[in-house]
Amino acid sequence: MPQINPETLTAALVRCASVTPDEGGALVLLQDLLEDAGFICTRVDRGGVSNLFARWGDKGHARTFGFNGHTDVVPLGDPADWTMPPFGAKVKDGFLYGRGATDMKSGVAAFAAAAVDFVTQTPPDGAIILTITGDEEGDAVDGTVALLDWMEKADETMSVCLVGEPTCPDHMGQMMKIGRRGSLNAHVTVKGVQGHSAYPHRAINPLHALVRLMDRLASHDLDAGTDHFDASTLAVVTIDTGNPATNVIPAEARATLNIRFNDAHSGASLSEWLRAEAAKADAEFGTTTDLTIKISGESFLTPPGPLSDLVARAVEAETGTVPEASTSGGTSDARFVKNHCPVVEFGLVGRTMHQVDERVEVAQIHQLKRIYTRMLQDYFA
Repeated sequence: MPQINPETLTAALVRCASVTPDEGGALVLLQDLLEDAGFICTRVDRGGVSNLFARWGDKGHARTFGFNGHTDVVPLGDPADWTMPPFGAKVKDGFLYGRGATDMKSGVAAFAAAAVDFVTQTPPDGAIILTITGDEEGDAVDGTVALLDWMEKADETMSVCLVGEPTCPDHMGQMMKIGRRGSLNAHVTVKGVQGHSAYPHRAINPLHALVRLMDRLASHDLDAGTDHFDASTLAVVTIDTGNPATNVIPAEARATLNIRFNDAHSGASLSEWLRAEAAKADAEFGTTTDLTIKISGESFLTPPGPLSDLVARAVEAETGTVPEASTSGGTSDARFVKNHCPVVEFGLVGRTMHQVDERVEVAQIHQLKRIYTRMLQDYFA
């Protein structure tokens, strides 16, 4: 079987219009490629979301290397703003353009190509598993979570896993992720008593309570950071009343905030703190506050050790750069994989992900395949 060109595979995936949660043909393409190389493939679709599980080698092998990634992409925005066809996979000045070129069809192409070439040329004593979802950019309820649920029932296990998300801010090899901050969204609704603004004593102004509460929350230092994490952050992202009148105190006001938190906290502890602060404001102003809290993921850390050392060695060998072990950035599906096995993330430079004219440097796609190939070689050596 000839070697798989990761640039060609990236282009083929970009041409699949897989805006989340549409599959767009991307997983069908990958399944055909993997099955031709001897992988046993299973579609693990759930809730209208398409997912692909692929394994080469014996089930339950003590040494099983896993890759995780996604083929769904974010919407285009205004197609007229693009100077290149969003699903055209055109190459110009050494860059391949298209939605998902960076996040993360190039990463999926690189690890799929590395895995196929590795098992066909030097079959390892062990197994390789690929879990690829169509739900990472969406609600992430029926994507990698569905794959892991299915794997548990089917007694499929990974010993370690590499998530191929873009991790490098500016240049190849710059950074790998050994953990991620948790994320919590809180929707706050404060209810008072409507009244005339000329007679505020006859009303209960929910805005006063809400603004005071938001100020207290935003002014509070959650922590000073931990050994592997920066300080947690809280951002108030909107305050709304929908009140068009200047002489009416509204009956209700709303706000939304987001907390990105490190391993000094849990979603439960932060939720308890938010509710306690809301109760204080209600006691002070006579309002009633409702909180709707959604925890997108808990913070987690894969402590520096064999897996991060394996990744770092491969990256340094191919780029000459020792990657920084970081926990920065948003969330990824690694937050689900960490419940299954040790997980580290490494991928391309992500400067244009989710942008108009998203693009990837073609040379980096080939470089990333070499890095993933070296990881496999070292792991099964």
